[in-house]
Amino acid sequence: MKLYVGITNRDWFYFLRARNASEMNFWHPRATTGFNIIKPGEAFLFKLKYPENRIVGGAFLVRHTVLPMNLAWEVFAEANGCTSFEAFQERLATMRGDSEKNPQIGCTVLTDPFYLSDAESWPAPADWKLSIQTGKSYDVSYGEGARLFELAKQAILLKRDVGEAALREEPPRYGLEHLIKPRLGQGGFRVEVLEGYQRRCAITGERTLPVLEAAHIQPYAQLGPHELPNGMLLRSDWHTLFDAGYVTVTNDLRIEVSRRIKEEFSNGRDYYAFHGQPLKILPEESSQRPSKKYLEWHQANRFLS
Repeated sequence: MKLYVGITNRDWFYFLRARNASEMNFWHPRATTGFNIIKPGEAFLFKLKYPENRIVGGAFLVRHTVLPMNLAWEVFAEANGCTSFEAFQERLATMRGDSEKNPQIGCTVLTDPFYLSDAESWPAPADWKLSIQTGKSYDVSYGEGARLFELAKQAILLKRDVGEAALREEPPRYGLEHLIKPRLGQGGFRVEVLEGYQRRCAITGERTLPVLEAAHIQPYAQLGPHELPNGMLLRSDWHTLFDAGYVTVTNDLRIEVSRRIKEEFSNGRDYYAFHGQPLKILPEESSQRPSKKYLEWHQANRFLS
């Protein structure tokens, strides 16, 4: 297992710490091809640039993706580390040095952070070199990686108020991979659904990103979790109909369109054409596909049969 120490902008970090943000977009001004140094669920530690040159907290990797700037703001808003879209746009333009109106940017989605006060911060890794431009990964089984692992473990346990009894448990039980199951926020959920459905509407196969939305099957306000099996990527009109109960999905993943559309609006031909059809797009892993539990909740509590 690895962890990563990433060089972090001071203003970005202090902005998010002051708001106790539960997730963040550790963005790059250009469309980086990927972030595969650590795996989803592994720790990402924040090291401020000089003169501070100290580790001030950490979070857990959800995934890396590429989004147009406006969508990155729509998904994460202030979790991008800026007060407004205009401030975000200005910071990006300054860093990029071009006039691109809506550039594609690299988005490293992080969740479930822990923040250290200035007094609690840790010195930079002993082997850190001035030539490092973005960050460095560490194997947690030896050397500096093991030291950082232990510091992170203690900090997370204390911040989570797990208690002294947990701190006395055998280390394998409380390794970072078992310490917590990182919890997705709204932004992380939207990105997971977007990528899980290959950026295509589950019903129609539509690829136009601005009209695609991450739908909860069981709403978050009704105790539905931010998890991919409780989500579908839907074109905005289908999302509206799904939330309003005019459409549902059966346990065998087929589309069911309510007769109420025709009764109430004397229309709906384009939607009825999909009635009884299987979902067109699904996540590759069966465990990530719509859960029977959440589908049955929607059928019983939302669908206008």
